[in-house]
Amino acid sequence: MKNARLTLDPAFEIAPVNRRLFGSFVEHMGRCVYTGIFEPGHPRADEHGFRTDVLELTREMGVSVVRYPGGNFVSGYRWEDGVGPDRPTRLDLAWRQIETNRFGLNEFMTWTRRAGVEPMMAVNLGTRGIQEACDLLEYANHASGTHWSDLRVKHGVAEPYGIKLWCLGNEMDGPWQIGHKTAEEYGRLANETARAMRLVDPGVELVLCGSSNSQMPTFGAWEATVLEHAYDAVDYLSLHAYYEENGDLDSFLAAAVDMDRFISSVVATADHVRAKLRRNKSIKLSFDEWNVWNQSRFEGREQGDFDEAPELIEDTFTAADAVVVGDFLITLLRHADRVSVACQAQLANIIAPIRTSPGGPAWRQTIFHPFALTARHARGTVLRVEPRSPLLDTARYGEAAQLSSVATLDEEGVTVIAVNRSAHEELDLTADLRSAGPLRVAETHLLAAGADPHATEVAVVPLANARLDGGELRAVLPAASWSLIRLTFPKD
Repeated sequence: MKNARLTLDPAFEIAPVNRRLFGSFVEHMGRCVYTGIFEPGHPRADEHGFRTDVLELTREMGVSVVRYPGGNFVSGYRWEDGVGPDRPTRLDLAWRQIETNRFGLNEFMTWTRRAGVEPMMAVNLGTRGIQEACDLLEYANHASGTHWSDLRVKHGVAEPYGIKLWCLGNEMDGPWQIGHKTAEEYGRLANETARAMRLVDPGVELVLCGSSNSQMPTFGAWEATVLEHAYDAVDYLSLHAYYEENGDLDSFLAAAVDMDRFISSVVATADHVRAKLRRNKSIKLSFDEWNVWNQSRFEGREQGDFDEAPELIEDTFTAADAVVVGDFLITLLRHADRVSVACQAQLANIIAPIRTSPGGPAWRQTIFHPFALTARHARGTVLRVEPRSPLLDTARYGEAAQLSSVATLDEEGVTVIAVNRSAHEELDLTADLRSAGPLRVAETHLLAAGADPHATEVAVVPLANARLDGGELRAVLPAASWSLIRLTFPKD
């Protein structure tokens, strides 16, 4: 068994834990909305048609912010179709579906309040542009006395929503995107849209589209170009990434290495543009689509018929998937100084932690557990722990540390989260906590995939061997495992 060490010191701060890191995503795609979060007539539906079983799981999961309504869907969406009494049925060209528009902006905003989450809205910069974005913002955030704000009042919503977070389109670098644009075209449009939206509501926070993923042929150049156009007008730059095992478990367990490199590369590009433009502000990052997705199995819907709420990429997740998702959350926390928003895609049914059966129950998938526990216990300030770890050799990502870890410090104690990325070997972890003061082990959680990484059900159990010895935390991490150890300060 190999050994790994880390040192925790309250002086080595990265950044406060931003609750927006625990976001999710609801797109009009497949069954995410219809029979996912919204199913009038379901035995557990409330008076609005919201599934209360999904609402309960959303709150249990600790979701903080939800991005809506897309995704690829937004690039062909007319938001006006989803408000008021007259709701036209449309073709959704992004996913070749029938969109009934029974669920729209006002339903979503009511749902966010029931769920206790912050909304993150996206505007259509594919088939639409500046005026339509401003109209939507006026409808949502202006008090009254204008055409669009008074229309909202007429629709039964007297008070403005005050939505802060807005995405300026979605994946506009992707040739699959309706209204796909070059970096020059999108950069100019995003800048002008951002400037106009700030005239409607100066308090908005705006997210510029980065590359759809780090494998795009224009990655890096895209970020540099769009930021040169819109640097002064935006607050965040987006990142999207999905990962799958695809027959190589050893590499898959180290997938967060790639996420880490992706984030560092985008930070470097953003800071290059900052230096080139001689600006003082730093661009923050919004990692607003991330998850495990068996993308190689998805054949698309180009030849499919248009139908309503089809079953679409409803992946069943495994124990290994859960370990990797836990590692992604560690990576996001380790970059909390620059990553301020993150959204796991998606919330219900579509590669989701929550699955539902139409007319039937809702249930937690394996990936639900590390998200819920991290959201619950990672609070206060993220600390730089810089673990010393053995290295693994992976075919896909090269050398990877066997130990991935992060720690947070708050008024009540310390949370240590660790992943053993080896599929085969246990890891003996020692964490020096002496600088944090006296502590006691309050609770531990272990999700281990080593025995059966492809199991579709997994139990979260105590990490029985975790103990404190003279200010050092000792624990043996099983192969292919995610662990969370909560330590608290003694009470007077």
